[in-house]
Amino acid sequence: MEMTNKKSNGALDSLFKLSEHKTNVKTEIVAGITTFMTMAYILIVNPDILSATGMDKGAVFTATALAAALATFCMAFMANLPFALAPGMGLNAFFAFSVVLGMGYSWQFALTAVLLEGIIFIILTLTNVREAIINGMPMVIKHAVSVGIGLFIAFIGFQNAGIIVDNPATLVGLGNVKDIGVILAILGIVITGILLIKNVKGALLIGMLVTTVVGILVGKAALPATLVSAPPSLKPVFWQFELDKIFTFDMLLVVFTFLFVDLFDTLGTLIGVSTKANMLDENGKLPKARQALLADAIGTTAGAMLGTSTVTTFVESASGVAEGGRTGLTALTTGVLFLASTVFAPIFTAVPAQATAPVLILVGLFMMSPILKINFDDFTDAIPAFLTIIVMPLSYSIAEGLVFGVISYVLLKALTGKSKDVHPMMYIIAILFIAKHALS
Repeated sequence: MEMTNKKSNGALDSLFKLSEHKTNVKTEIVAGITTFMTMAYILIVNPDILSATGMDKGAVFTATALAAALATFCMAFMANLPFALAPGMGLNAFFAFSVVLGMGYSWQFALTAVLLEGIIFIILTLTNVREAIINGMPMVIKHAVSVGIGLFIAFIGFQNAGIIVDNPATLVGLGNVKDIGVILAILGIVITGILLIKNVKGALLIGMLVTTVVGILVGKAALPATLVSAPPSLKPVFWQFELDKIFTFDMLLVVFTFLFVDLFDTLGTLIGVSTKANMLDENGKLPKARQALLADAIGTTAGAMLGTSTVTTFVESASGVAEGGRTGLTALTTGVLFLASTVFAPIFTAVPAQATAPVLILVGLFMMSPILKINFDDFTDAIPAFLTIIVMPLSYSIAEGLVFGVISYVLLKALTGKSKDVHPMMYIIAILFIAKHALS
């Protein structure tokens, strides 16, 4: 048995270059488990968000788990990096609440946009066009988009919890704080907040499960009939595309927004987590970044086919890196756990909205930090950033926030003698946004 373990460890060492990265099998597996624990909440939250569009919740759960596993396996074997992927927060909100519920398109239309985004992302990753897009968008807009999405996600969480409700006089207002569902959601925020403060691994997932247990006790959630079962069928959401809408202007706008948010979200995550792990080279570049981005693109394309929103690299990968994860073995471990989770659908799908709402609210908090990097003393930066941030939650649309931000940035810079700050691609994008609203 000992010889078998040594051979196995030797094979893994050779495949993932563990010794070269000064790590070992045990460290990598523990790191992979840690990463899974911190991001497993997506198995609950993503089906909950996408089901608002009419998609089958059980089918989306299976699609989420399989897309996460596939993309993370690609990261493990193609890039040998300790990063995990899954359908991204913010991108799923744009899918459900902007494209479908806001713009009035079908979820099949939104899935088609995700498919196109994935295919385009593969092409951009294999060419230098990706660099042009990255360099074209100013950092202030990139930071503002993250913050705006954070507020938007938190707003959705408050609504799902019943803490914020419709109000005929003021559009929105405070819900009934004496309602047991609202109290349960607030309790969930407190429980999860304490776990985060205590640096408990998997705080979001544990917070949801504890809140669900309390919800069962007070009658706001039902105990699943069984803990383990065959994965829900993918059939209701598998390969559901509206291919006849590919060449429409609306599809172009939606695909661009998906592509923009995913591109910078992924790059920001890769660079941020890699910096923490001291994985950047002497020029500040991430080795095998192209392979990492390709894993992301393949995951998005496959995820659309399976029936879920855009797949992206998760910042929660930092938790595994903090535990010592340095290679693709960490990602492989996380991917295996996503695959294994498919048989636990009864547990994940039994979690009530009052338990997922605290996670949405706190994920919104996590996405606020880039606001510290915005120069509010320069109004040609501050005003576009502010408009991007505020329009997203108030218009219930990530895309409209981006439209206001880009157009105001171009106009303010051009009309105040700072046109040299504007990349030519920004003018093209601004014109496309103006044309979209003028023709709609």
